[in-house]
Amino acid sequence: MSTETTASVSTHILDTSIGKPAEGVAISLSARTGLGGAWAALGGSATDADGRCKDLPALPEGTTHVRLDFETETYFSKKQAAEAQQDAPRVRDSGPFFPEVTITFAVNPGEHYHVPLLLNPFGYSVYRGS
Repeated sequence: MSTETTASVSTHILDTSIGKPAEGVAISLSARTGLGGAWAALGGSATDADGRCKDLPALPEGTTHVRLDFETETYFSKKQAAEAQQDAPRVRDSGPFFPEVTITFAVNPGEHYHVPLLLNPFGYSVYRGS
């Protein structure tokens, strides 16, 4: 939750290749103060059955930039294994084109930032949601 001196961040992932939430994607959160500041790892979580990550760590006071790292390779590897077990046609011959997705954005104190990730094996898109 944001305060007057801190920002807050939330995210969710939609797997656009199947039109459903992406469950079990590990997400790491890092923050820094100032453009040249060092990144500080704050921790992480994983998406739930609804593709949401509701328990990301709070941002420290003075945070100006945030980085979300999404571990997409593991998600797509599990999905591909499940498809193979169901005798479904394979969508790709190897792992995903983007084994991880890193999103970096600027934040202002007192504001909440919801950053959805629209994901498929060959591309992704992000935006500032509400």
